[in-house]
Amino acid sequence: MKGHFLTDTGQVRSHNEDSGGIFPNEHNQYLAIIADGMGGHQAGDVASQMATTIMEEKWQSSTLFHSPEESEKWLKQTIDEMNSSIYEHSLQHEECHGMGTTLVAAICTNEFISVAHIGDSRCYLYNAYNFKQLTEDHSLVNALVQSGQISKEDALVHPRKNLVLRALGNAEIVEPDIQSISWDNEDKVLLCSDGLSDKVRDEELKTYLESDDEIQEIGQRLIKLANERGGEDNVSLVIIQKEASMEEGEALC
Repeated sequence: MKGHFLTDTGQVRSHNEDSGGIFPNEHNQYLAIIADGMGGHQAGDVASQMATTIMEEKWQSSTLFHSPEESEKWLKQTIDEMNSSIYEHSLQHEECHGMGTTLVAAICTNEFISVAHIGDSRCYLYNAYNFKQLTEDHSLVNALVQSGQISKEDALVHPRKNLVLRALGNAEIVEPDIQSISWDNEDKVLLCSDGLSDKVRDEELKTYLESDDEIQEIGQRLIKLANERGGEDNVSLVIIQKEASMEEGEALC
């Protein structure tokens, strides 16, 4: 297994409110995180960094995950704790009132992947058979698409396309969507903030991921493409690829 995390401020904003990373545990299982903060110049950065830090700290003390049920339970409990911490911080610090963050996180083992998400940061799976989005955006435009009120093409240019309906830290209780899938050698998992998915369409993401180039190069090209198309938002991504041999120390964070 190997992975790479990249984040970029973009072409317009002066501050990066995204956070994330790839974190191996002692059993060579990986946790990948992308968090896209919201709530202003300072508060968004605080929320996304808190989410990443809390999750990483709990991960480093976690045990070997033998089943999807174990990893899904861990994700749910950890996200509940993260949400409480971010929510309480926003109440206790006036400058952080209303802050929150999206989150997409994946536990990657040699047998399965467990994915949790809140908001519109996404997880995709590329394999020899297809390319698909595993997560369903918790956003206004996606709700409108699902109800048939607008098309997917309309959603790309909707004036409120960045309005999320669910975020970490905005309320006392939050419900993440959690699922697990199996994966095979050479499969790739992409986690990203909407700074990428708003600028690069699914068919284009597939074209880049099916390349035999190193995943670091693929990630750099995707961020370059998003920036060339305006780069109005911060752009962050994680790519993890399953390999036939499992070796220690391959994560590039």
